[in-house]
Amino acid sequence: MKIEEFMVRKVVTVKALDKVIDAVELMNKREIGCLVVVDDEKAVGILTERDMLTRVLAKSKDPKKTEVEQVMSAPLITAKPQDEIEDTARLMFKNEIKKLPVVEDGQLLGLVTLTDLVRFQPELIDALKKLGILIPRRMKKVVDYYVV
Repeated sequence: MKIEEFMVRKVVTVKALDKVIDAVELMNKREIGCLVVVDDEKAVGILTERDMLTRVLAKSKDPKKTEVEQVMSAPLITAKPQDEIEDTARLMFKNEIKKLPVVEDGQLLGLVTLTDLVRFQPELIDALKKLGILIPRRMKKVVDYYVV
């Protein structure tokens, strides 16, 4: 199964030079956990709640003065819409990421999350375990919640 079949297509974005406080307000307004960072319409990074906790709050940076590009995760790890769900899960586990932008020819097309993968195809996790692929500690909570 291809990830284009279940990826979120309406991805909320933020610009690299926007202030972190604006990103926080947008995430709160939309009730989402990440924003894809764009520069000249090209996806260049991702800003997650964890990024803000570890790179802004924990380091006492001022969110009104700090630009998104200073604290985003980059370079951006991406998938393509025609990628298989198993390959996508393997990529996420290998890189210990829970949110994966879907990009083709530089164009942001969607977003897939670990929660989407596990909710959509819970047997995938069992298959990956049988292949000897370990579930990273910070991803285990999501997997344990959805896989009985």
